[in-house]
Amino acid sequence: MQACRRAVRGGIWAAPIRQCVCGLSYALRRALSRLVCDKESRRMAAIRIGQGLDVHAFGAGDHVMLGGVRIAHTQGVVAHSDGDVVVHALCDALLGAVALGDIGRHFPPSDARWRGADSREFLRKVAAMVRQAGYALGNADVTVICEQPKIAPHAAAMCAVLAADMGCTPAQISVKATTSERLGFTGRGEGIAAQAVVLLVAAA
Repeated sequence: MQACRRAVRGGIWAAPIRQCVCGLSYALRRALSRLVCDKESRRMAAIRIGQGLDVHAFGAGDHVMLGGVRIAHTQGVVAHSDGDVVVHALCDALLGAVALGDIGRHFPPSDARWRGADSREFLRKVAAMVRQAGYALGNADVTVICEQPKIAPHAAAMCAVLAADMGCTPAQISVKATTSERLGFTGRGEGIAAQAVVLLVAAA
């Protein structure tokens, strides 16, 4: 029993404690429980996960902006800014991971300042918010959903641009694409969508 009490005071969770935990007083069991839970909470606080989704309809134009890269296309997108679904989804994922709302809260379409804006400006500002919150990017995974344009030829360029804006390496970012098998609005070629997931780690 004395060994158990010393282990609790010393912050050690070892086999002897598990074997004699039933013999501990209520107060010691509470202390032991708090010790284990606090340690787990600190470990979980070291990582944060966020997800984002963005959609835009196609409209008049001759290109789309995706991941900060201009891609020739038979249509443009209908949007208040440049309509970069990759950057917008990534911004939402980053903001969600640090519980700072979404892109619409920080860069509302009702604000004339953002009309026709380069979405990379949004990403740079959001990346600064993440750093201010005490986190750094572990990795990001983005999926573009569309029938056209083809994404694969531009994926590496997107990763390089996104990495430059977020202050990380291209190896920490994945950009890939899929179709919806001609189902739904993306399958009918009416628009384009992107999903993003990010893992943030506590900054050293």
